[in-house]
Amino acid sequence: MSTKDEFVRKMHAKLDQWNAEIDALKAKSDAAEAEARTEYHKQIDALRSKRDDARSKLNELESAGESAWEDLKAGVELAWESVSEAVRSATSRFK
Repeated sequence: MSTKDEFVRKMHAKLDQWNAEIDALKAKSDAAEAEARTEYHKQIDALRSKRDDARSKLNELESAGESAWEDLKAGVELAWESVSEAVRSATSRFK
């Protein structure tokens, strides 16, 4: 398996993890008071948007040839870090 394939597999696993974390946050927000629920839903929508951007970059990387994927990897990693930080931040606020 190439390094690209390993990287893509790892990123898909991370997407699955984020989906589970976002679903858990959604469940917590649904149980919150109405006022807090609105704010939680805004944060969840922002997380989903960041996640979708990261997924788009991953799709771009997947379709890139072996020689070009290294150039795209840095952009994917930046998007991943952005989503990771947003998920950590939202999770800490939802406690």
